[in-house]
Amino acid sequence: MSGKTLKQRIGIDIGRRVSVEDGLEWAAKNDVHFIDVQTDIHPNALESFDAERIAGVRALKERHNINLGLHTLSGVNVAEFSPFCRDAVDAYLKAYIDLAPQVGADWIVVHGGYHFTACRTLRMQTAIDRLKRMAGYAEEKGVLLLLENLNWEPVLAEVNYMPVTPAETMHFLTEINSPALRWSFTANHAHFLPGVGISNFIDAVDFSFCHEVRLADNNGSYEIHQRPGEGTIDFGAMFKKIEGLGYKGHYTNGFTTIDDMLAGRDYMVARAAEAGVKID
Repeated sequence: MSGKTLKQRIGIDIGRRVSVEDGLEWAAKNDVHFIDVQTDIHPNALESFDAERIAGVRALKERHNINLGLHTLSGVNVAEFSPFCRDAVDAYLKAYIDLAPQVGADWIVVHGGYHFTACRTLRMQTAIDRLKRMAGYAEEKGVLLLLENLNWEPVLAEVNYMPVTPAETMHFLTEINSPALRWSFTANHAHFLPGVGISNFIDAVDFSFCHEVRLADNNGSYEIHQRPGEGTIDFGAMFKKIEGLGYKGHYTNGFTTIDDMLAGRDYMVARAAEAGVKID
């Protein structure tokens, strides 16, 4: 990612806050080089991407030279195995993969689904098998999938996401074993994982898999996406650790409002500079 400053490498999760067209225009006006969007419901409902809209989005992306990602919804259970539902999940993921090259998306963030405690083993294998199929389909389409490490839930919670721990993350990545599937490291999820934290999480996973780092602050106790400085993450130490590994990829802010995420870049870069990280 030569030629880009650290600030320019920190993108914004537009999600469904605004249309992808407005997001691309906003990014160009604010020196934001990376955005991702969700195309589940309005204003970016997948069904709304007809030929005219696809052409318009691609033209905007290319005119402004913005790196665009798509972000599937973690509420869709990739570990689903029930009749009819399992076919719908396949169709959902394939629809995202089909859309990506049409609009010129550079990656798609995907998830491992969730289990209900008693069926963890079966659900995990179902998720891995499905992502293997989807990675194969993505290879055919020239699409890159990024598997996100998700948030830990309290010990007594019945429903739990996958993958959450470093071991689970590596298990998914090595079992799927496809060049079309890599890792989206969500630092704030690692931060409040009991007994782990950001630095230890990074040490326990082969960081060469990482193609995105997702950022928000966190209170260290439970799942909440806070503005940087409101929680307990040491962003200076985090950037020093990650940049020290030779990471050259992009970061994505994912919290509160678009304006908060834009302003948060300055806070993060300032903390990185204080930690001795090269920012220019």
